[in-house]
Amino acid sequence: MGDVVGKPGVTAVRTLLPKLIARHSVDLVVANAENSEGGAGISPESAEALLASEVNLLTSGNHFWTKKQILPWVQDNPNLLLRPANYPKGAPGKGHTVIQTPDGRKLGVLNLEGRVNMKPLDNPFTVAPELVAELRKQTPCILVDMHCEATSEKNAMGAHLDGKVSAVVGTHTHVQTADERILPGGTAYITDVGMCGPLDSVIGMKKELSIERFITLRHVPYELAKNLVYLQGVIIDMDDKTGKARSIERIREHLPGT
Repeated sequence: MGDVVGKPGVTAVRTLLPKLIARHSVDLVVANAENSEGGAGISPESAEALLASEVNLLTSGNHFWTKKQILPWVQDNPNLLLRPANYPKGAPGKGHTVIQTPDGRKLGVLNLEGRVNMKPLDNPFTVAPELVAELRKQTPCILVDMHCEATSEKNAMGAHLDGKVSAVVGTHTHVQTADERILPGGTAYITDVGMCGPLDSVIGMKKELSIERFITLRHVPYELAKNLVYLQGVIIDMDDKTGKARSIERIREHLPGT
């Protein structure tokens, strides 16, 4: 699932996800939680609320560090919440892990952050192959969350890892794209899986405040929007033996009453 934005996004996940799991016979769920506390950052409370909603693993991005109270929590729960793997050595938490179904089928998950119009982190294109090789020692099924601004950087990572991982999915922009496909090497790809949060907004925030920023060029504190809340993401079917993707389907579910 795409970036979970504040209380509206958490509520959408809590309400809609169990139904989606049952309807589509979903085995494992991964959600990007980096905006789940107040629209920017993660708290122990927002992380635990999502994990209690049948999410198996949380990923993140550049807002991982916004709420300092998450740092002790992630050190105690390193396999429940990932931060991008290409932060410098010594950063709290970890950037890749393996989760598994009750019957023992494994999924490797790698969290990366892009560099175009973002922080000058370690190069994700050189970090990824080494960590993918490490994950492949345990399972051929690997999901990559590529958290970045530029569509070109996400597309390039999809091509870079095609045939080496099961899926490369983009997060960060909060806008779901319609380019989901299976790449030639068998990797499922989408530029951005979207957002779990209010669509009657500017990427989750009240429209009038964002417009005021663009007009005045002054800092205006953001506030979460509340209306037209959706859960957005993708469902990917993977071959357990080869790790190749069979299909990728976009999901867009409206939270009733919003």
